[in-house]
Amino acid sequence: MQHLKFARIQPKSKVFLQFRITLLMTDAPVWRVIQVPEEYTFWDLHAAIQDAMGWLDYHLHEFRHEQRPAGQSVRFGIPFDDAEMIDPDLVPCWKVNINEHFRRPGDKMYYAYDFGDNWVHEVLLEGVLLREKGLKLPRCIDGRRAAPPEDCGGPGGYADLLEALANPASEEHEEIVEWLNESNQNGQPFDPARFDIEKIKFTNPAKRLKKLLENL
Repeated sequence: MQHLKFARIQPKSKVFLQFRITLLMTDAPVWRVIQVPEEYTFWDLHAAIQDAMGWLDYHLHEFRHEQRPAGQSVRFGIPFDDAEMIDPDLVPCWKVNINEHFRRPGDKMYYAYDFGDNWVHEVLLEGVLLREKGLKLPRCIDGRRAAPPEDCGGPGGYADLLEALANPASEEHEEIVEWLNESNQNGQPFDPARFDIEKIKFTNPAKRLKKLLENL
């Protein structure tokens, strides 16, 4: 396969990167602060964002420098193998290290997830910090509110969902509650205000990538 080239493996750095991940296009703030190794690729960062936000990695994603796709800007994501769908500006995200694009606090990119619902996140580098011995990364150190449920229809659909959820008298309330219960992954009723940092568990990005490449 033509996309199996990987980023150059970098030695373990003495510093790590701290990001604030903010979900845009929602009225209520949804954000996480995560810390990751400097030697991460964009695939690794993708996996960390998914885990920290509570997304389930059901859909395609990409990183880009603009909030919305524009012109011939280079983007990092998962290319298709179908020749008719090859995007020359979409670089496999496992080929590029994040420290090539995040060098100093204030640098930012955008992470789009699920091109149907179009969830766009601002990925802001808050700090380049000295790595202490024994520090386990990645980790989430702060956040606010739950990420929207998968496949809820994007920002507009999520706003409608919250409105129906908050109004037991609405015609859609019972249907919304039933759908949320059926799609729930953690056994708890969906609460848009919930953020439990202790529930965040980071998966192994290398194992996730191996599974992905086996199916490409």
